[in-house]
Amino acid sequence: MAEMIEMPKLSDTMTEGTLVKWLKKESDSIESGDIVAEIETDKATMELEVFDSGTLLKLVVQEGETVPIGAAVAFIGEKGEKIDEAALKSASSVSSDSAPEKKEESVPEASTSPAPEPAVEKSIPAPASGQRIKASPLAKKIAADLHVSLAGITGSGPGGRIVKKDVLAAAESGGGGGSSWGVYPTAPVAAEGLSKLSNMRKTIAKRLVQSKQENPHFYVEVEVDAAEMIEMRGTLNKEFTESHGIKLSFNDFVMKAAANAVRKVPAVNSSFEGDSIRQHGGVHLAFGVALKDGLITPVIRDAQNKNLKAISQEANELIGKAKEGKLKPEEFTGGTITVSNLGGPFGVDRFSAIINPPQAAIIAVGNIVKKPVVNENDEIVVGQRMSLTLSADHRVIDGAVAALYLKAMKHLIENPALLLL
Repeated sequence: MAEMIEMPKLSDTMTEGTLVKWLKKESDSIESGDIVAEIETDKATMELEVFDSGTLLKLVVQEGETVPIGAAVAFIGEKGEKIDEAALKSASSVSSDSAPEKKEESVPEASTSPAPEPAVEKSIPAPASGQRIKASPLAKKIAADLHVSLAGITGSGPGGRIVKKDVLAAAESGGGGGSSWGVYPTAPVAAEGLSKLSNMRKTIAKRLVQSKQENPHFYVEVEVDAAEMIEMRGTLNKEFTESHGIKLSFNDFVMKAAANAVRKVPAVNSSFEGDSIRQHGGVHLAFGVALKDGLITPVIRDAQNKNLKAISQEANELIGKAKEGKLKPEEFTGGTITVSNLGGPFGVDRFSAIINPPQAAIIAVGNIVKKPVVNENDEIVVGQRMSLTLSADHRVIDGAVAALYLKAMKHLIENPALLLL
């Protein structure tokens, strides 16, 4: 009897999946363990593995279609075997009900928001006398884009022809009818339109709204002296790059400090569970990785027991998998505390992050900034400063606990040799 291949539950929050690509076609022979399709979940694009052998009899779901977990995506059986009509009808019904809606044609939009005409077709004021203006096609286009009138511009080209540099000079000086304080092109910044939310973006939207509505956030910030960390990273990278082929990032130090600081203040590594607070025994450290379609947080498990080199290597491996959409569910679920860094990668000095439920804390890491500071001798010197902002769930963490945790992190980062112990 033909067996149904179902849309599997590939993450803890997954309710539906989109079939991105079939890797097998109807009538292909399939062995148990074969990968037959790629599925986009709310977390990543993952592989659909089959656990039966036979012939792929029917593909029920087409590429691009979204169906709920448990719904049939295909049937497998003996070659030439007929599929039960009732099962096929039921599966096809679920597929059609879940198929993405066809986008409406953009004709109605055109009636209310007509597309801008090409710049070369924009009208250019003619001289009052009606005499034809001699200008190159490029000069005309630039004049139209910059809203500069060609009337009154003296051309420097052959026979008094207006060329590109004449138009730009007129625009810069405010001549030729242009604005004296600057002119701007009228082309749109991007093509206007709607984009259907991916499963990942849907989940991000749902969970972050839920987090802000249900978790009473409060924020604590501390500024850290990063000079010692910078020096130690440079020293270690000389050794590690030559001997191990790896390069430590500043975020590796911060993540190691975040994990070790939990030993001093374990209360931040907890979750709110209705009428209880769960204290986690291990630091399953999540960290943010920006993807094209959103954000994912891979997890380094038991990070408190791993040295700096191990954390760096594991983080790099997880980042690579995340970028390729190859993370397994166990590699991005079960985090107990999160580090989010918009400093080094994006140059953000400081920010506040939204808690990732059911966690109770997330650390936002800012850029390392050179700034004047007063040293212990009351001298103004150049300092290297980095901000750490802890977003905490006040149902679980009190202000004093949050402050103690950041104090512990600050001490470790400012004394990075402690991270090597």
